[in-house]
Amino acid sequence: MQLNKIVEFHKALGDLTRVRIIGLLQQGPLHGQAIAGKLGLKPPTITHHMAKLREVGLIKEQRDKNTIYFSLNTNILENSAKSILTVGTGGDASMEMSVTAAERTAIINNFFTKDGKLKNYPAQRKKKLVVLAHMANGLEFGKVYPEKEINDYLKQFHDDYATLRRELIMCQYMYRENNLYELNPVELWWLS
Repeated sequence: MQLNKIVEFHKALGDLTRVRIIGLLQQGPLHGQAIAGKLGLKPPTITHHMAKLREVGLIKEQRDKNTIYFSLNTNILENSAKSILTVGTGGDASMEMSVTAAERTAIINNFFTKDGKLKNYPAQRKKKLVVLAHMANGLEFGKVYPEKEINDYLKQFHDDYATLRRELIMCQYMYRENNLYELNPVELWWLS
């Protein structure tokens, strides 16, 4: 169950050094030596903490020659922090606030053909989330899918299954590890 993801996020933040690193990265990208210097720690210690933050998706990395710059993934930070507030609330409550049932039906009718094919992928965020939720609803919660099975499932909607698969992960409808995919609980879906 992907509620473990919420727990792992909060465990990663359960260390004072990691919280201080997040505070530094909030001001802008830094390389490991700079972080070590600002915190008065040795580089191997920073490497250890960055690995923990990377595991939960809180940092992004960008290489410039031999130097790796770390930056804060604010989307993951905000959404993971908020997700604990929705655990056990029935899931779709956030969607109901921003999209009415009539709007949802209209979006699905506008973007899908009668036989269920996706006409085109919406650019507007609200419409994109409705389309992704519609596709994700056909997956079984708790089942672990190999990548080929997810690809075959998404091909029924559109030929560009790779983009759809990537969007399902980026918008936290699904979780991927070692080319295995699992539907996240609706509490983790990006609905705002």
